[in-house]
Amino acid sequence: MVKIRLMRLGSKRNPHYRVVVVDSRQRRSSDYIESLGYYDARKTVETPLQINNERAEYWLGKGAQPTETAVKLLEEAGVSVPKVLAKRQKGYKDRAAKA
Repeated sequence: MVKIRLMRLGSKRNPHYRVVVVDSRQRRSSDYIESLGYYDARKTVETPLQINNERAEYWLGKGAQPTETAVKLLEEAGVSVPKVLAKRQKGYKDRAAKA
C-alpha cells in the first residue's frame, strides 16, 4: 500500500518535515517514491507549508492513503481530499455543515 506521510528532518528540537509518498512497509526516514513538499512546524520561514497540489491529487487519485496529519496539511494547502479519507481522522467535523 502506498501512503502519504511525513518524514522528519532537522536537528534535535528543530523539526522540519517533508511530505512524501512512500510504501507503507518502509521506515519513517527511509527511501520514498516522491516528495510532495515540506512543512516547517516551528514556522521559521515565510511559507511554512508548501505542497505540490497537482502531484498530491494525482497520488490520491491512484489510491494513496494519507495519514491523519497529512490529511490536515493537504487540506490546509488547498488539496481536495476525498471525504472518505477526511472523515477517517479523529474529531472530523464537516466544514460544509458548519457554514
